[in-house]
Amino acid sequence: MNDGPVCYARPMGTPLLVLGDFAWDVLIRTNTELLAGGDTFGEVMLAPGGSAANVAVWARRCGLETVFVGKIGRDRFGELAEENLRSEKLGAYFVHTDAHLTGSVAVWIDHTGQRSMVSGKGADHYLLPSELPREMIASCQHLHLTAWSFFADPPRSAAREAARIAKRSGATLSFDPGSFQMIEEMGVDVFLGFTQDLGIDVFLPNYEEGKILTGETEPERIAEALAGIYPSALIMLKLDAQGALLYENGEVMMIPPATNNLIDATGAGDSFAGAFLALFLRGKGGVEAAHFATRISAWVIEHLGGRPPSGKRLERLLAGLDL
Repeated sequence: MNDGPVCYARPMGTPLLVLGDFAWDVLIRTNTELLAGGDTFGEVMLAPGGSAANVAVWARRCGLETVFVGKIGRDRFGELAEENLRSEKLGAYFVHTDAHLTGSVAVWIDHTGQRSMVSGKGADHYLLPSELPREMIASCQHLHLTAWSFFADPPRSAAREAARIAKRSGATLSFDPGSFQMIEEMGVDVFLGFTQDLGIDVFLPNYEEGKILTGETEPERIAEALAGIYPSALIMLKLDAQGALLYENGEVMMIPPATNNLIDATGAGDSFAGAFLALFLRGKGGVEAAHFATRISAWVIEHLGGRPPSGKRLERLLAGLDL
């Protein structure tokens, strides 16, 4: 049973609308290697997450008015989700359901800082086209989607319909392909069949996703191949410790990394996307937006979780925005 949507967002004309998953991350980080059948000390914590929600939060933290659209359970975790986005001063339109629990993700962070995830299929995986806030989507200036809304249906039909509504109304569209393993399991051709016709304007893969989509191994060749697959898109290839590569109108620009001090890679790509869009959608060039995004994501990987609470260094980064 659905008890109806809850909206605490400006309903019309938002600069950025992000549609997709809100989930709670159960973060487990070990201090040493954990052997099969063994025991060790580490850290276990609950943190707000979900790729789409992370992007929305980071865009808002970087000063861009943003609305998040998603589906949550009518449970305590759903209540906490609403509280969390309110605390971030982020507009939101939530569809509530009794049929599914609010999403959760187990995030395993090994002693080197690399992360692996197991995503439970919570309410965020069951958003339907009939539940979309169509007027809100039609009036947004830019829509961001992640591939986590495309690996199964639902919510794929809802995400594709949101893209149609936004593009038909003149909005631009960005897309993060999300997970190389999920793309591989789905099949590259199937994935492309669901995404090539969206009219993507900004494509934000990481190296592994670009590699699996193109079969190329060199970053510049990956970006060039992706530009052929998504011909209207600016390609923003995230390269982790090597920084990023911007491919626009046939020109390549390498963006150096801001740090390699990896503690936890969770949410690094989401924070990069949110920070990049926050500047790019306010008229800054791709190069300037990418340099800023690398600094934000560098701060994130030095902390646990995809949305660490603000610290003095982050406040200085945000205070330095020239907008």
